[in-house]
Amino acid sequence: MDNPFQLINDAFQPEYRVNLSLQGLDGDIMLTLSNADGVVAKRMISAEQRNDPQRLKRLIQSVQFGIAIEQGHSALEMLTAMTDSGSLQLATLPAPMWNTGGHRVGRPATITGRVLTLPVR
Repeated sequence: MDNPFQLINDAFQPEYRVNLSLQGLDGDIMLTLSNADGVVAKRMISAEQRNDPQRLKRLIQSVQFGIAIEQGHSALEMLTAMTDSGSLQLATLPAPMWNTGGHRVGRPATITGRVLTLPVR
């Protein structure tokens, strides 16, 4: 299995600073993602999640999904892009666009198969 810490770093860098800190003797770690504006996301990762490649992949996708929603992306667009061809893939989404009335205008996601790249507002 690949190093789980490296997988986490690769999934979020260079878009975010990644901080992993040990939270207890049971092996839980706290993932903190930040950028120039401050903390973007925090997630507790159990030893079981960290050591199971499938659970770790789902956790990374869950964090990416949460960040995208917070940044104004459509959940439906995200899920459609991530589940293309029946296999869970990650997408690169452009920043959402807004019309003059202040309403969001959707743009399609691009499948990359690697990470969800999110622009920093």
